[in-house]
Amino acid sequence: MNLVILSRNKNLYSTRRLVEEGENRGHDVEVVDPLNCDLIIEKEKPTIYYKGRYLDDVDAIIPRIGASVTFYGCAVVRQFEMMNVFSTVSSDAIIRSRDKLRSFQRLSKGGIDMPKTVFTNYSKDVEEVISLVGGTPVVIKLLEGTQGLGVVLAETKNAAESVLEAFNGLQARALVQEYIAEAKGVDIRAFIVDGQVIGAMKRRGKPGEFRSNLHRGGTHEYYRMTESELKIAIKSARQLKLPICGVDILQSNRGPLIMEINSTPGLEGIEGASQKNIAKAIITFIERNKR
Repeated sequence: MNLVILSRNKNLYSTRRLVEEGENRGHDVEVVDPLNCDLIIEKEKPTIYYKGRYLDDVDAIIPRIGASVTFYGCAVVRQFEMMNVFSTVSSDAIIRSRDKLRSFQRLSKGGIDMPKTVFTNYSKDVEEVISLVGGTPVVIKLLEGTQGLGVVLAETKNAAESVLEAFNGLQARALVQEYIAEAKGVDIRAFIVDGQVIGAMKRRGKPGEFRSNLHRGGTHEYYRMTESELKIAIKSARQLKLPICGVDILQSNRGPLIMEINSTPGLEGIEGASQKNIAKAIITFIERNKR
C-alpha cells in the first residue's frame, strides 16, 4: 500500500517509527507536511497538489496533526477522506477531541466520570464559578491547550480569580475544573488502537509540578491497568469515535476519572514504558481496515 503520514517533521520519534514499521511490512511510506498541501476542490474530483504532483495514489493516511495547525491540517485530512482514502483518525474526530468543552460534553452524555467542570461565557462572577466546582484549589484549562500548555493550578481563591480575570480579559475561553488532590500529580496514559488498550504507562510530574506531561519534564513507567480503568478508557475512545488515541486517566477516591483524550498521541513514551510495538499495531490496524 501507499501510506502517507501527515507530519510537519519527519525526524520526530513518532513519525520515524511509523515510517520504519510501514516499510518493514512492505508498504511505501511518505511523510507529507500538511501545510504544504494545496487542496483542489471541484465537482466529483477533489484532489491534493503537493510539491509539484498530485497525491492521487494514496491508500491510507496517518494524521499527526499538531494543535497549532488543527484547522488546516484537518482540512487536508478531510480532503483525503473526500478522495476515499482511509484515515486512521477522521477529521471530525480530531476536531471534536481538540475542543475540551465539546469532548467533556460528549463524555458526560455517555455517562463517563470526570472531574467536575464548569464553563461560562466570560462570567464576571468569578467567585461563583469557583464555588460551583467545590472551591479552591482548582485547575483552569484553556479550551484548546495541549501538552500541558494553558493549564494552571490555582491554589487560592485570589489566584483563581486573577487567572480567570486575565483569561477573560484576553477573551481566551477556559474551563474551571475540580482539583483531584489524591492523584498527587500522577496520571495514567492508556494507548488505544482499534478500540482496545494495547499499552499503558503511569506518568508522574516533576517535583513541584502538578502536570505529568512528558513534555513538561515528567517521568513515566510501565503500568498495568485495572478492569475499571480499561473499561472507562475504551468507552471514552468509543464515545469520541477515536479508534486510535491516548486516554489520560486520574485515579481518585471515587474511581478513575477521564482527564483528557489525545487524538494524535506521541509514541516515544508509551513504547518505552510498555515495551510494546505501538507503531506496528497502527500499521496492522490500517491493513485490517483497508482490506
